[in-house]
Amino acid sequence: MSKNQPIQDLFGKAQIKTISRSIFSSPAKDIPAGIVVFLVALPLCLGIALASGAPLISGLISGIIGGIVIGPVSKSDVSVSGPAASLSAVVLIAIDKLEHFEIFLLALFLGGILQFGLGILRAGLIADYMPTNIIKGLLAAIGLILITSQIPYALGVKKGVGEVDYYSYLSLNPPDIDILLGSFSPGAILLSVLSLAILIFWDKTFLKKISWYHHF
Repeated sequence: MSKNQPIQDLFGKAQIKTISRSIFSSPAKDIPAGIVVFLVALPLCLGIALASGAPLISGLISGIIGGIVIGPVSKSDVSVSGPAASLSAVVLIAIDKLEHFEIFLLALFLGGILQFGLGILRAGLIADYMPTNIIKGLLAAIGLILITSQIPYALGVKKGVGEVDYYSYLSLNPPDIDILLGSFSPGAILLSVLSLAILIFWDKTFLKKISWYHHF
């Protein structure tokens, strides 16, 4: 029995490659690709942790686990794993309801054990009986929560005025709204509008006809 046999028996079809083949087979290509993924994933992990109401270090840890642990045991050679922005609203609500981040970590650990057990039992077919409308509705609600929770940042609301807390932000009273309207930052609004314009118009056809566009 080879040294990797017990791991292969545990994960079945994952077909984990040997360390010499999976890590050191093409370092000239893997190292630059790893640096690019790191530069993209680092701010993403920090941003998702911040949006989830979790400590920033938790975003870094989840990104490290996604890259070092999930990569070798995954069936895909090109997958990039890490914290998901779509779950930030779920995590934010869970931490708020449980009141302690440590309790949330315990619930997350137990949920991971349950998910791991269902995976070993090949119970993924349960998802076939779940209506897709539920998933689409959940994703749409999470998207709305993420968008509305970023409005205070986009308007440059000063700290302490209309604090960037999603629940208090949605339950503002008329007097609070007056205070909020007086705390906008023109620079932040201009930057937000410019960023949205770039996102919306960057891939439009009329921009592609401009010569300087092809340099980006």
